[in-house]
Amino acid sequence: MDKTKLITPEALSDELGVPVKTLAQWRYLGTGPAYLRVGRFVRYRRSDVDGWLGAQVQKPKGAA
Repeated sequence: MDKTKLITPEALSDELGVPVKTLAQWRYLGTGPAYLRVGRFVRYRRSDVDGWLGAQVQKPKGAA
């Protein structure tokens, strides 16, 4: 996948299986992936999304 591709909130919503409103809430709270404003439009870079997803990995409690 092209790491420089810009992704719309709708496309990311479909990919992650979360509502677009959840992405908006994450932007407001600062808890979601980094995003860009292109004029009045919100876009996500593939590399930012991939990095954010990697940081979300949770290990089971008690795992080494």
